[in-house]
Amino acid sequence: MENGAKKWGFQGKQGLDAASATNVRGYFNLLTGNINQDNSSVVVPLGHGDPSHFPSIRTTPAAEDAIVDALRSAKHNCYATTVGILPARRAIADYLNRDLSYKLTPDDVYLTIGCNQAIEVVTAVLSRPGANIFLPRPGYPHYEPWCAYNHLEMRHYDLLPEKGWEVDVDAVETLADENTAAMVIINPGKPCWNVCSYEHLNKVAETARKLGILVIADEAYDNLTFGSTPYVPMRVFGLTLPILTMGSISKRWVVPGWRLWWLVTSDPNGLLQKSGIIDSITGFLNISSDPATFIQAAIPQILENTKEDFF
Repeated sequence: MENGAKKWGFQGKQGLDAASATNVRGYFNLLTGNINQDNSSVVVPLGHGDPSHFPSIRTTPAAEDAIVDALRSAKHNCYATTVGILPARRAIADYLNRDLSYKLTPDDVYLTIGCNQAIEVVTAVLSRPGANIFLPRPGYPHYEPWCAYNHLEMRHYDLLPEKGWEVDVDAVETLADENTAAMVIINPGKPCWNVCSYEHLNKVAETARKLGILVIADEAYDNLTFGSTPYVPMRVFGLTLPILTMGSISKRWVVPGWRLWWLVTSDPNGLLQKSGIIDSITGFLNISSDPATFIQAAIPQILENTKEDFF
């Protein structure tokens, strides 16, 4: 008996601490927690990704004006629809349609609170009993904790340094079985910063189609590329197989703290609707949170008014 109670009926969820410790923030908190506070030495943040710490890195005034206009209009102090407000989804669909031979609609676009929630949605939706998913190695370590949390088996495929960090397509075929649901491809790559060619992405798409699996395209750094290999979005292969694209204004507009991300279904053949994936995404967002409404409302103006010279 403790504090007058026979037995307390609450306890922490086992495994959650372990899952959260293996992502970027978990490692960062581990490192900062072990800094000797009595040491006067200057800590140099070699992995800083926050533009607010660097005054010379600013977003375009067009984006700032869009936020101010949306806020001062007093029209966006309300709750948003769970999948995102229609003007923002329409603007994003139009923005992404520039690269496509088929057309996305607003119904193909879902808005989330940053990359982390988009990954949470995808892993939750795919985590049927026994299912597995392919993750790149090296890769972005936010996928592993969400897979662990959702009991979605992880199978890692290698990126080949001798081939410019291309996907080891042969290994992907070897890893697959009847329970494989999807594979994640990060392009432009993180952490290797490679850019996949059209020919290589086409090979990945054909392999995934043959295996009957979904491709999840993490394109956080879309169009932020240098060198001779042109950036190609994975959604151009939407007629070959279903693609789930994750992207945002965070990196290209240098505003990660605005927490506006999109999850887009590129599936003109309607396979995601037939399989129930669309209903599952909508169902998840119905019980989850959504980005701030005034940030969503600013999206059409941001996409329309940003000039190419800013990029």
